[in-house]
Amino acid sequence: MTAPLQTGDGGFFDLSGRTKLRLTGNDRLRFLNGQVTNDVRKATESTSIDACVLNAKGKINARVFISARSDYLWIDAAPELREALFARLERYLIADDVQMEDVTDRLSIFHVLSRAAPDVADCQRILSARRFVETGWDIWADSALHDAVSGQLSSTFRFFNAASAEILRIEQGIPRWGRELTEEIIPIEANLEERTIDYEKGCYIGQEVISRIKMSGQTNKRLRGLISLHGTPLGAGMKLVGTSADGGQAGWITSTTRSERLGREIALGFVKRGFNITGTNLDAVAGTEDSPAQAPIRVEVVSLPFV
Repeated sequence: MTAPLQTGDGGFFDLSGRTKLRLTGNDRLRFLNGQVTNDVRKATESTSIDACVLNAKGKINARVFISARSDYLWIDAAPELREALFARLERYLIADDVQMEDVTDRLSIFHVLSRAAPDVADCQRILSARRFVETGWDIWADSALHDAVSGQLSSTFRFFNAASAEILRIEQGIPRWGRELTEEIIPIEANLEERTIDYEKGCYIGQEVISRIKMSGQTNKRLRGLISLHGTPLGAGMKLVGTSADGGQAGWITSTTRSERLGREIALGFVKRGFNITGTNLDAVAGTEDSPAQAPIRVEVVSLPFV
């Protein structure tokens, strides 16, 4: 069994399946700044920024990472968003001098958790990126050199597959597209405010909703950590209910795993206001009309990250 991954261990991940777009043209920065929650001017050749693309109601169309070169901008996002993200951005290209190209199949991305930038030949660029709790390094390379770069990284760092990456992601409370992030979620609800939102930048689609939430200081729900109190495994999609006599719908579970570092069954889930205070106990329940519910599983709400 692979040992649990600790940040700073020197592990690397293959993210080559991620959607990759390249924007060129004189209006590329102004255009993209009007589409995302963060300030694109902070993206450089050596540092990427984290941002969200929203609809007019402030809900997430995509979570993206953005970096820059002197003559173009790079965007990468979850593999599932390849067609939808391109179409969403293209919809707002009207009279702008912007050319957008899907380069997903032409480029590979690796992410390295290391304090120092890795020394890798055959790559196009190396830049800092905060994909987990701690900042790591993205390695971009031509797809034709994927195996060569992977081999170089393997000689220095441990490779962690998708299953290992998923455990680390949940332990660190990082939301993922299709699990915590959907088109029904507002970035602040998923704890992405500090990472993805710049309140000083100019206007963008969905900004009014984000600004109102900042002014009120309240959301209807928040992404929280959940620990199974008696060691019973949890399941994505389970509903959360209050433990008092009158119960009450409290939220739902989005991702689950067994954390060997904690020795606990843990989960991520959205918990409604009034139930999401750290230390609150809830019941996780499964079952539908066609499948009778099993006995409730008692869980405790905790802050993120778990570790």
